[in-house]
Amino acid sequence: MNELTERLSVDQPVVVGGPDPSTEELRKRIDEIGWVFVKFTETRGGTDLNIRLDRDASDVSAADFENGSGKVHVEGTIILNDDPVRCIADFDLATLKGTGHLRLVDESELLPVD
Repeated sequence: MNELTERLSVDQPVVVGGPDPSTEELRKRIDEIGWVFVKFTETRGGTDLNIRLDRDASDVSAADFENGSGKVHVEGTIILNDDPVRCIADFDLATLKGTGHLRLVDESELLPVD
């Protein structure tokens, strides 16, 4: 396991990442694009991962995107430094902050890229 993958395998602070971190952008990425940015803030410069969203494992039922409140649970996969991982993160829509971690997975568990 790569050293970065290992460091990110424990719960730590995350924020909604990407070029335009906003509630509206997060909703668009979840509903339409299927890729979500999760930024781990405790690494040097931050580690911004664009994960392939696993819609079956993610949960937006407690989210009120219109009012920017509630919670969002996202899960998805990516290959990070040759390690196939699942990213698991929970965000508060009011702050776009939360906690997240990576879990090493078998390559067969990676989601297909469209």
